[in-house]
Amino acid sequence: MAHAAQLSEHVGVLCACVSLGLARSTYYARMRPRTPSEAKPRPRPKRALSDEERAQVITLATSEEYVDKSPAAIVTSQMDRNIYVCSARTMYRLLHIGRLLKERRDITSHPAYSKPELVARQTRKVWTWDITKLKGPKKGIAYSLYVVLDMYSRYIVGWLLALREDDELARTLIDAACGHEGVERNQLIIHADNGGVMRSNTLYELFDKLGVQRSHSRPYCSNDNPYSESQFKTMKYAPAYPKRFSSFSHALAYCREFIEDYNNQMYHSGIAMLTPAMVHLGHSQQIIEQRITNFRMPSGSTSLRMNQMMSYIHEHYVSKNRWQVPEYPQQVSPL
Repeated sequence: MAHAAQLSEHVGVLCACVSLGLARSTYYARMRPRTPSEAKPRPRPKRALSDEERAQVITLATSEEYVDKSPAAIVTSQMDRNIYVCSARTMYRLLHIGRLLKERRDITSHPAYSKPELVARQTRKVWTWDITKLKGPKKGIAYSLYVVLDMYSRYIVGWLLALREDDELARTLIDAACGHEGVERNQLIIHADNGGVMRSNTLYELFDKLGVQRSHSRPYCSNDNPYSESQFKTMKYAPAYPKRFSSFSHALAYCREFIEDYNNQMYHSGIAMLTPAMVHLGHSQQIIEQRITNFRMPSGSTSLRMNQMMSYIHEHYVSKNRWQVPEYPQQVSPL
């Protein structure tokens, strides 16, 4: 706009605007100084409620008779008595101005659940467990697989296949797993979701007896039990997993073979490419030290391919300390 003003002094406003592609109305509007105008108060509508009428509406809406009724119900009830105070929308607006607009019924309010956290820095400190369904020979038949997992080592410390979900079976499984692992009082936290079996009084009595602290996921949040869910996915996405099991014995044989391989043969990226048994049985540090020793850069290897492989492993694993058992500040569930 400054260029247009300077050019207009020499050739005129019309030529300056044409040469710059600017409308003259825009030029004059921009060059005219704007004077701030005072905001005029909004006139009060003729049909607006007076202060006394507003107070009457608030008194009516908060009276004992209508304290749990909606504004629409209040207005309708008054109209049935041949009384009209205001519209339902006006009553909503007045209640909002007075900060009285909220749920007027006595209903249950759900608490705000905090983000869950559990920390396991060694084995036999935090276990997670869950139940999954295995499809039977036909629709309507399914078997229940109970699995108890050590969060630190990913080791399956106990499992059970049954025809149904039952709190007594879960009690037997967890009691046997704690006895086999030598769990002492106030040593272990067991985390699960909010299923009926997981929250049964039968299990709670066992936890009190063994001195085990219980933990549960937030409602409708399966991510709070990630290790059990991940283990089930690993099992069900395996190439040998069938679409349906022909019988209970077939499912039992598959679970027995898979869990044996899972504990002793499956390497996990989350535990430094070790198997759950290596970590759970305390062999992890020895194996990692042996790996580092085996894969240090050799001094006089004759194979070019071997030299390239050793160089890659040293660069991506040994030098970056990736072969170390990490500590686990894992977020799992609130205490």
